[in-house]
Amino acid sequence: MSTNQIILTDQGDNYVNVWSHVAQDLYNHYGETLYNSWFSKVNFIESSLNTVILCAPTNFVRDWIKSKYSMVILQLFQHYNNTIKSIEIITKELPGITQTVIALPTKTFADIGSSELNAENIFSTLDVRFTFDNFVVGAPNELAYAAARAVAESSGAVSESNPLFLYGGVGLGKTHLMHAIGWYIKQNNPSRKVIYMSAEKFMYQFVKALRNKEVISFKEKFRSVDVLMIDDIQFICGKDSTQEEFFHTFNTLIDNNRQMVISCDRSPSDLDNIEDRIKSRLGWGLVADVHSTTYELRLGILESKIEQMNVKIPKDVIDFLASKIVSNVRELEGALNKVIAHSNFTLKEITLENTQNILRDLLRSNERIITVEDIQKKVASRYNIKLSDMSSSRRLREVARPRQIAMYLSKALTPKSLADIGKKFGKKDHTTVMHAIKKVEELLENDIELREEINLLMKILQN
Repeated sequence: MSTNQIILTDQGDNYVNVWSHVAQDLYNHYGETLYNSWFSKVNFIESSLNTVILCAPTNFVRDWIKSKYSMVILQLFQHYNNTIKSIEIITKELPGITQTVIALPTKTFADIGSSELNAENIFSTLDVRFTFDNFVVGAPNELAYAAARAVAESSGAVSESNPLFLYGGVGLGKTHLMHAIGWYIKQNNPSRKVIYMSAEKFMYQFVKALRNKEVISFKEKFRSVDVLMIDDIQFICGKDSTQEEFFHTFNTLIDNNRQMVISCDRSPSDLDNIEDRIKSRLGWGLVADVHSTTYELRLGILESKIEQMNVKIPKDVIDFLASKIVSNVRELEGALNKVIAHSNFTLKEITLENTQNILRDLLRSNERIITVEDIQKKVASRYNIKLSDMSSSRRLREVARPRQIAMYLSKALTPKSLADIGKKFGKKDHTTVMHAIKKVEELLENDIELREEINLLMKILQN
């Protein structure tokens, strides 16, 4: 990290110190390349009426930071000094200000050795954007949210949700909740020792400890915490030695009444290439599914984000984004940022037509992707059978026929092979799936009512 120039004013010593921390956090979170591109030449100028004034080198940098990072910078400032209410970014230094240059510290979290591991530098890995206050709650995520809050508010005692296992697709809020737990503990119980880390990083640190003969330090680091949060645990599938170490870390923490929070892209029972003893333990506490977003939740997320950014977006544009960007929250927020940035750079008004043009490529790639799980849920609901019947071996007609229809639709609406489809239906082989498809095709030749039923199911799934 290159040395940054910070402007010191006669009246703003405290704010300068805060800015040095904020700049360091931006570097730690976004990395050297992005930091040097956007933040390295941004200087603190002065503070006035609880507003911090920063100076960017060009209008382009100023506008880009305003559209993409202004809320992050404000929240970081407020983390260190809660009297700060707003930030202003200009491109000219204000006249009449006594200026002194100081150097920004360059030590990063990556430079800190295991002997220096403490609550303060552990929390530097948390993203300031992800708190409970800005997490929008709806039906798809309310259980996960409530469980995460219970863990955060446990005040040193272990919650009933131990371990808390959050699972769901990419960009639905699992990582947000884990960071929110960390921030809540930092603000309300800072003496508790917390580690948040991806499973991939856990593995790399373990391998490095083996190579450098520092395994004891590694074990002490992870087994002495009050709360251990591991993101994307599916990464250790097939990694035998890492699984072994994780297993013993898990046991030590649980036996000592320490809290664990784990996230994954699937439920514990659906994890492949992972030891059964680990799979079993992952389901010991509360397993909370973070479902795909609904229209109402996407609308709430957009309105919350727009309020935070203090921008005006026409209602028809908000409705369009909530209706069309359905894959995940990350992509939804990215689309909103892109629309706002385009308006800032081009000085064009945000309209529905402009939004459609700006997001043309994204909308094309965001067409609904139908999964076998989607089909199973819709068919089970339509025929009033249990979802578990889809993977059972029950031969009763009222169960077998919907299961055959679901297999038929899985082949028609997804790119999955017969073998892959069979795995989703209770690990049945491809010949069973082939037989089901042929059976439905034969029935469709003469059964008009079934043909209409399947056409209706296809429309429901595709829309």
